[in-house]
Amino acid sequence: MSYRNNDSRIYVGNLPPDIRTKDIEDIFYKFGKITFIDLKNRRGPPFAFVEFEDTRDAEDAVHSRDGYDYDGYRLRVEFPKGTNPGRGFGSRGRGRGPPARRSQHRILVSGLPATGSWQDLKDHMREAGDVCYADVSKDGTGVVEFLRYEDMKYAVKKLDDSRFRSHEGEVSYIRVKEDYYGRSRSRSRSYSPRRSRGSPTYSPARRSHTRSRSRSYSK
Repeated sequence: MSYRNNDSRIYVGNLPPDIRTKDIEDIFYKFGKITFIDLKNRRGPPFAFVEFEDTRDAEDAVHSRDGYDYDGYRLRVEFPKGTNPGRGFGSRGRGRGPPARRSQHRILVSGLPATGSWQDLKDHMREAGDVCYADVSKDGTGVVEFLRYEDMKYAVKKLDDSRFRSHEGEVSYIRVKEDYYGRSRSRSRSYSPRRSRGSPTYSPARRSHTRSRSRSYSK
């Protein structure tokens, strides 16, 4: 079996014995376009290779699905030995490049219907602007990240309490709010070192100057 792009191929192990190709697609389709799935389940424990169109999508899949609990089986998801993922994107942690298409312009969504998917949420939020990331949880909550700050603000203002329809036709009214916690945490990491370095620079000189002036006037 030949592969077009080894850097975009991931290994998936510790799969349940009754796993199907469609099941593997359901696990990984949210990370990007899948070009090929090679399921090996005829002899021994099943495993698979999944190939994405974009190397960054493969990196996201490994980061998010390694250790993922699927039907009681904790998946093992990694790059095959001998590949060099993240080439051209720099490196950060575990030898991989930075996660693709993420942003700090994030909103939190609640009230999603049970059948609402991340694609449904992404399509709904595109009315506000360019969505770079979307995800949903089983409890009816979701996260959406925008490329631009202005689009995120528009979503909070215009799409809060808006009518949401899932791909299966289930309807609900969702609540949308800005993720202030995520933004403040990012800002504190960015600015606190500059404050700590700059604070003691001028105060000793000012105090010294004040004392010398007071002594000169007392004479």
